[in-house]
Amino acid sequence: MSTTAPNASSAPRGHDPLATLGSLPGVPDAVDSVRKAVDAVYGHRVMRRRSNEVTSEAALRAARGSAALSGADWALEEVRRRSDFGTAADALTVGAALRLTAEAGQLLSIWRQSPVRVLARLHLVAAGGAGVGTGDGGVAGETVGRPRLAGEPVVETPGPDSPKPLIEAPLPAADEVAGRLNGLSELVIAGSSAPALVTAAVVHGELLALRPFGSYNGLVARAAERIVLIGSGLDPKSICPSEVGHAELGRAAYVAAFDGYLSGTPDGMAAWITHCGRAVELGVRESTAVCEALQRGAA
Repeated sequence: MSTTAPNASSAPRGHDPLATLGSLPGVPDAVDSVRKAVDAVYGHRVMRRRSNEVTSEAALRAARGSAALSGADWALEEVRRRSDFGTAADALTVGAALRLTAEAGQLLSIWRQSPVRVLARLHLVAAGGAGVGTGDGGVAGETVGRPRLAGEPVVETPGPDSPKPLIEAPLPAADEVAGRLNGLSELVIAGSSAPALVTAAVVHGELLALRPFGSYNGLVARAAERIVLIGSGLDPKSICPSEVGHAELGRAAYVAAFDGYLSGTPDGMAAWITHCGRAVELGVRESTAVCEALQRGAA
């Protein structure tokens, strides 16, 4: 395999490249483990009466986890209470993550028809009217909501105090980004027999590899993973926040697993997919704890 996701545009008609990834060593076990974990939390008695509360709490915790991976590691209660996110890089990141978790569930039907359109919308929502940093804390609004063009920089969080980016792999050129986004879109639209975990991991990994926008690519990639998990039917109520698990596993483990994706080798791809599976399971554990707290009347 190359360092790209399986290329739909060059695949023979009827070929399902994502299904091939689903058979890599360790992946079927990860898929089975995720399914059992998800089924268990959906079977919790609290879910019969208070699933909306669990969904809301999962979204909040997902936003906190995704922001933490992007360098804004705020306490959950700080995320919960804040309404003004100012202009500091960490505050901008938390605000963007909150907007994305709120938006993701609204885009499911569009995702199945036009993934690139959804990704552009996610970036627009994340940026909140901002764009790529200009070096003095200003923004270039014309770069928002579209893939970057040749020569345009990537600054994950605009602002003078922008943190060091988590992903520092070589940045693909704009023309390569356009081609690979089209290939990813074709894969999603064509559909696959691959488990949802596999598709979600590939979408997440490919967007991290491409960093197609001038800012907030990590947040957008994790929001896209969320959309796949919800839209596939694996997590229709959005109560299994993989972002929580990614944050709990840690930034170093996230980068190491992503390096496996970039390698394009069977072992590397399997390592990334199983890492994403473990993140979902940890998200399930978080929401199970929320269910238990609601049952006790403690939350």
